[in-house]
Amino acid sequence: MYRITNGLNSSINNESLFELLCKQLNNFFFIENDELLILKELQQAVLERLAKCIGKVDNKYFKKDGEAFFSPYHSGQYLMFLYFYSNEIAKRGHSELQDKVYYLNKILHSVDIYGEIALPDVFFLEHPLGTVLGRAKYGNNFFAMQGCTVGGNKGCYPVIGENVKMYSNSKILGKSNIGNNVLISANCYIKDVDIPDNVTVFGQSPNLIIKNNKS
Repeated sequence: MYRITNGLNSSINNESLFELLCKQLNNFFFIENDELLILKELQQAVLERLAKCIGKVDNKYFKKDGEAFFSPYHSGQYLMFLYFYSNEIAKRGHSELQDKVYYLNKILHSVDIYGEIALPDVFFLEHPLGTVLGRAKYGNNFFAMQGCTVGGNKGCYPVIGENVKMYSNSKILGKSNIGNNVLISANCYIKDVDIPDNVTVFGQSPNLIIKNNKS
């Protein structure tokens, strides 16, 4: 076991993790020397964001011996790693390299999360095949499962509070404001609707069923 950054252990060391990323990118794309330098330069910032995220996820596979643990062979964790890389690259304006890392994430995990999308410090995607996370304001501790969609409608995008959980095949679209501590049930479809705090949402817009959470 290796400590790859403060508070985050891993099954491989920093150098091997970087080599793995570079090999995967080279398998699908042409990676230039200047792009490799950018990737190397950003590695520490990416690992620090990853450590913060993984350390807050309440899931037994994200810890080992009581400490935050990252495995590049756990697809949900590696998805986070690639997203943080694409986001760091996007913030620095390297659009073509960002596209490559975003595309690699899409190839490996069947998710669509562009690097310019600002996911929160802490998020967790479980079995995320087919999930598309578009432009929105995401609150901390965001959770989504397979087939979930967040996106726009007529130029308007959702605002999502903290501790929101999207279960399989649910959707949030358009001018929707989702409160804190909201559970969005499987197959639920929310469009251009305000949802209060501390509720569970069922059904399809405009005929939603909203129930208060018991805890």
